[in-house]
Amino acid sequence: MTRDPGLQPERTRLAWRRTLLALTGVTVLEIRLALAGHTFDAVLAGVAVAAWAGTLLVNWRQAVGTGPGRRYAFPLTALATAGLALLGVLHVLRGLR
Repeated sequence: MTRDPGLQPERTRLAWRRTLLALTGVTVLEIRLALAGHTFDAVLAGVAVAAWAGTLLVNWRQAVGTGPGRRYAFPLTALATAGLALLGVLHVLRGLR
């Protein structure tokens, strides 16, 4: 008996696209803050761009559905997401001073 995946591959592809879109939005906001801020903001924007680019390169095949993902795609995405959340917390704490 063969397995019928149904719409699962499409749902997975759309989930990866949403994840990459969210990371892109956060990175753009980080760059916007860096353009209006200080050197510290520019460093944070550089880290955000590096996390975004790494996640995009690793997850691109899954997002477009052209092949299986790499085995380290999920941990890298989780790390990038947590790192960008930490950058947001740093901005909030810095703005409270």
